[in-house]
Amino acid sequence: MIRSAGEQVDVTVTYLRMTARPGYPRPHVPVGPVTALIAAERPPLWYFLTLYDAVGRDYEWTDQHDASAEDVSAFLHDPAVTLYTLVRGGWPHGFFVLDGRAPGVVDLSYFGLVPEAIGRGLGTFLIQTAVHAAWDRPGCAAVTVNTNSLDHPRALPLYQKAGFAPVRRASFQRVLTRDRSLIDS
Repeated sequence: MIRSAGEQVDVTVTYLRMTARPGYPRPHVPVGPVTALIAAERPPLWYFLTLYDAVGRDYEWTDQHDASAEDVSAFLHDPAVTLYTLVRGGWPHGFFVLDGRAPGVVDLSYFGLVPEAIGRGLGTFLIQTAVHAAWDRPGCAAVTVNTNSLDHPRALPLYQKAGFAPVRRASFQRVLTRDRSLIDS
């Protein structure tokens, strides 16, 4: 079903948690072009928003555009927050952000691949790498993430396969900013 920009839709958010380091090993870098995972040091706002839009534009990622530039920059420059970029073949294929500002908890606050990288087997590599990076932080007792029904349909199964378990769900309504195809549940 095609839904138009400006239409109000129901959205379900699923909150997930992991309370022990998973048993799977650190993943190997996928075969193919030169691949690097780079942690950004005090990334400029434009860099984060470029990745954020490239990954999230089809999934209604708009919250960071509603925040002030100062607030988003303060988040990115907090020493407990790290943005990682997956670069493959010389260009960004995806990113994730780990937010360790809450004592004992590391939140995977953003995670995703650009459209051109989806379906190439990079999602499993990136989520497993993100999970291990979160657990490597001193004092980590839990890792959290959330997703919603506007995200990629494989997001929730990917998180669960990586070891996250749903702990609660919430529903709200939102106005679409772009035309999109939605699967009615």
